[in-house]
Amino acid sequence: MCGIFACHRHPDVQKFKPTALRLAKTIRHRGPDWSGSVISNNTILCHERLCIVGVESGAQPLTNADESIVLAVNGEIYNHRLIRKSLKTPYHFKTTSDCEVIIPLYLEYGLDAPNHLDGMFSFVLYDKNEDRIVAARDPIGITTFYQGWSSKEPGTVYFASELKALYPVCDKIEAFPPGHVYDSKSDQRTRYFQPSWWDGTKTPEKPLDLKLLRETLEKSVRKRLMAEVPYGVLLSGGLDSSLVASIAQRETLRLKKLAQDAIDNGELKPEDLDRGEGLVGIDDENKLSTMTFLPQLNSFSIGLPGSPDNVAALEVAKFLGTKHHVMTFTIEDGLNALSDVIYHLETYDVTTIRASTPMYLLSRKIKAMGIKMVLSGEGSDEIFGGYLYFHNAPDKKAFHEECVRRVKNLHLADCLRANKSTSAWGLEARVPFLDKEFLEVAMNIDPQEKMITPERIEKYILRKAFDTSDDPSAEPYLPDSILWRQKEQFSDGVGYGWIDALKDHAERHVTDEMMKNPKPEWGDDIPDTKEAYWYRLMFDEHFPPYCASTVMRWTPKWSKQTDPSGRAIAVHKAKYQDA
Repeated sequence: MCGIFACHRHPDVQKFKPTALRLAKTIRHRGPDWSGSVISNNTILCHERLCIVGVESGAQPLTNADESIVLAVNGEIYNHRLIRKSLKTPYHFKTTSDCEVIIPLYLEYGLDAPNHLDGMFSFVLYDKNEDRIVAARDPIGITTFYQGWSSKEPGTVYFASELKALYPVCDKIEAFPPGHVYDSKSDQRTRYFQPSWWDGTKTPEKPLDLKLLRETLEKSVRKRLMAEVPYGVLLSGGLDSSLVASIAQRETLRLKKLAQDAIDNGELKPEDLDRGEGLVGIDDENKLSTMTFLPQLNSFSIGLPGSPDNVAALEVAKFLGTKHHVMTFTIEDGLNALSDVIYHLETYDVTTIRASTPMYLLSRKIKAMGIKMVLSGEGSDEIFGGYLYFHNAPDKKAFHEECVRRVKNLHLADCLRANKSTSAWGLEARVPFLDKEFLEVAMNIDPQEKMITPERIEKYILRKAFDTSDDPSAEPYLPDSILWRQKEQFSDGVGYGWIDALKDHAERHVTDEMMKNPKPEWGDDIPDTKEAYWYRLMFDEHFPPYCASTVMRWTPKWSKQTDPSGRAIAVHKAKYQDA
């Protein structure tokens, strides 16, 4: 991930520059590798860079030949090579950065440029000739992005990757909606991402194609291995991360064979393979392309000692042959990190904080090992109705509507968690399940196929797509014990004692009297548990009250439970005793 900060139509941008640089510095954790800024007319764009692709030449903000276009981007564009080849008008590229293609796309397609991108991104583009700002966010909101305004400068508009870069100068902030593009000429945001499933009003009827489902996910993982730096996979031992790890390992082994072939043909030297460097990636025409290659795929898991996830992750790693790193943390470690976690997450949602804390701790360890990018399994539960409360869905129409609602809100929940927990330490998380092409396939399947029944465990069709038991000659993707493992929410899987400890500590910090007298500035957004109250107090220590409008609290549907944990659902094997 990178960090961006931008301001357009400021009354005195030169005087504002030191403040802008200071605000950009508050998100330098997202991009510790380089800082850049450009002032043009009354506009300033600042960029904090994490180098993943185009490492030597991709410093930002980027500009075109005559510097009439200035661009700051946070994200990765997976189809950048194809875009370079398909441009109608020849364009002189200054860098090898995947993000630079946004400039010629804007010159050819204007506001429709984001529609041509396949990736995760937030960007701010300034057109000097038109004194125009264009800003956009990826279709699902994998990258975090905010827009702000100040009552002191009514005509000025601000953008940033995180709240902390905006609230010192803005008194109104909104989460920039995913799949939208903003144009300063009209001062409007419009939705450019309009897939067939988005409205959720029409129940899909497409028959299930397991082969298509499997191959589309495999393709999604492959394209996300685009990198020039060491990478790994987050492996909780659950279905989703295990499938991503399995596909990534298969691709790693395939690349290793291609690299060996390249050595045999004289295209590579043996020492290049030993170092994990050189001409061993695959481009869009299945030809070798520059990419860092790890001789052995690294996988990472975290949990309390003896946690369900660490046990399962180790089983998967042994099966796949990855170089696995198990991290254990103590409850004290987690509690000590809570305030910092909330500062980086910029939320007080209970589920997000519970799950983000171990992810935050793990990310620090991963970055210390020199890894800069990881694959992660977010999005699958929303797409396939994998949360245990989906057992209670009354019919397929309601099931599908809830899936659509969950996918639409990912930018306020799991995408926010994955993005900010990792970028707190300059680590980038990529999420293959939220690939545009994969979503189009998975979200248009007849939801009757996704329904949970006594014969069909949650995410049955995803499991079945990677079940090779009917083909004795096929290499299994995962052990059956993992392929058919019950859904375990990450905050539960790291160890059941984690949530229990959070509840116990909340009891000590929040009294019954405090629960009866919430802060007046909270309005109608009143915490309903002591744990939620405790997190809101910590949030208020870092952020002013108006930042709360960007927060969504995660709640399960079709359930009377007050605790969002999967373990509070009656069908969970290790459910709470009072569930």
